[in-house]
Amino acid sequence: MYLIWADKSVSPYVVLLGVVCNLSSQPMLKFYTTYLPYFRKTLSLSYPIVIGQLGIVLMGVADIVMIGKLDAVNLAAASLANSIFFLIAILGIGTLSAISPLVAKSKAEGHTNAVAILFRQGIWAAILMALAISTILFVLTLNLEWFGQTERVTELTRNYLHILNAGLLPMLIFTAVKQFSDGLGYTKPSAIITFFALVLNVFLNWALIYGKFGMPVLGLFGAGIATSISRLVMAILMFAFVKTAPIYRNSLHLKQHDHDSQWLIQIFKIGLPSGFQYFFEVGAFAFAAIMIGWMGELQMASHQVAINIASVTYMIATGLSAGGSIGVGDAYGRRNRIDIVRYGYAAMFLAIAFMGVCALVFSLIPQIIVSWYTTQPEVLSMAGNLLIIAAVFQLSDGIQCVGLGILRGLGDTQIPTLITIIAYWVIGIPLGYYLGFYTGLQQNGVWISLSVGLSFSAIFLSLRFKLLSRTINLDHPSKAIHVN
Repeated sequence: MYLIWADKSVSPYVVLLGVVCNLSSQPMLKFYTTYLPYFRKTLSLSYPIVIGQLGIVLMGVADIVMIGKLDAVNLAAASLANSIFFLIAILGIGTLSAISPLVAKSKAEGHTNAVAILFRQGIWAAILMALAISTILFVLTLNLEWFGQTERVTELTRNYLHILNAGLLPMLIFTAVKQFSDGLGYTKPSAIITFFALVLNVFLNWALIYGKFGMPVLGLFGAGIATSISRLVMAILMFAFVKTAPIYRNSLHLKQHDHDSQWLIQIFKIGLPSGFQYFFEVGAFAFAAIMIGWMGELQMASHQVAINIASVTYMIATGLSAGGSIGVGDAYGRRNRIDIVRYGYAAMFLAIAFMGVCALVFSLIPQIIVSWYTTQPEVLSMAGNLLIIAAVFQLSDGIQCVGLGILRGLGDTQIPTLITIIAYWVIGIPLGYYLGFYTGLQQNGVWISLSVGLSFSAIFLSLRFKLLSRTINLDHPSKAIHVN
C-alpha cells in the first residue's frame, strides 16, 4: 500500500482497492491527507459545472419524458434526431472545450491580455463552427433516408431536426462564454443560467407539445421549438452576465491586439482534436442507435430510454472532467508537476467513486428507473436489460471521460483522439454489429460491445496521463503540446 504515496506511480485503481480493503491504515490516512486539498479544489470547480451539465441533460430528459407520452414512434424519432444532432454538434462543443484550460493556463502565467483575447476569439470560434456544422446538419436533414428508418420516423425526425439546427448558434456561443468563465474559476453563473433555461424548457414543452395556453398541439415539433428558444435565452443571459459582472472586468480588458488570430488558431489546434474525440465517442453511440433502429421501433425506443438515463451519469462525469482539466491546466501554467499529477488523479478518483455508486443503483433497481420514462411493457423490459449492461460500463465511462479532460489540460489531444478511434470504431462498432445481428443478442449485443470499447479507452487514457505527467516538458510549456 505504501506504493500509493509515490505520485509518479499512483494508480486510481490501487487507491480504490486500498479504500475498500484498508481504509483505516496509516498509508490510506496519509493519502487522504495529501489529496484532500485537491479533492476539495476539484469539487469546488466541478460541482457548478456538474449542476450545469445536469441541467443540459435534464432538458433532454424532459423532452424524452414528455415526448414519450405521445407514442413509441415519436420517441424513436426524437432518438434519431438527437443522435444525429449531437453527433455533429459535438464537434463544436468539443472544440470549444479547449478554451477553459487555455484560459486557466494563461491566467496562471499572468497573461491577462491573452485571457481577454481568448474571450473574443472563443466567440469567433463558436460562430465559425456553427456555420460549418449547420451546413452539415442541413444536408443530413434533407437525406434522412440514408439512415434506413421507417417512413413515419423519418418524416417526424426531419421536422424536429430542422428546428434543432436553428438553435445551434446560440448553443455554441453559450458554450464558448461558459468555457471562458469556467477557465477563470467562475463556474457557478453558467449552472444558474442552465437551470433557469431548464425550467423554461419544461414550461414551453408543456405548452407547445400538448397545446396549452391556447397554443396549437405541435407534438415533437413543439419540443424542438422549446429547446431552441431555451438555448437562445441561455446564450443571451451568459453573454450579458460576463460582459457586465465586475468579477470579469479585469479579464476582459484588452490592452493590445497581440496576434489575436494566433489564439484562434490555438483554440482550433487543441480544440479540434478534442472535438473529434467527442465525435468518435458520440458517433459510436449514434451509430449504435441507428443499428438498433434497424431492429425495430420498440428496440429503438428502449435504447433511447436507457441511453438517456446513462447520459445523466456521463454528464456528471464530464463535469468532474472539466474540473480536472482546469486544475491540471492551472498547475501546468504554474509549471508544478506535483500538482499536475495530483489534480489529475483527484478528478479520476472522484469519477470512480461516483460512477461506482451509479453502477450499484443501476444494477439493483433498473425496472424502477426505466418506469419513470415509459409504461409500455416491451420497452420497459428491453430498457431494463440495457440499464444492467450500463451498470457494467459506468466505471470505464467515468475514467475515460476524466482521462480526456486531464490530458486536455496538458494540451494533449492527438494521441487521445487516436485512442478513441480505436476504442469505438475499430473495436466497439464492428463487435456491436456482429453481436447485434449474428448472435441473437440484438440491442443487448450492441451495448455489450460499447462497454468493451469504453474499457479499452479508459485503460489507455489512464496510462497516457501517467506517462505524460512524468515526462512533459515544464521548462517550455508551449512545446509540451506537441508531445506524442
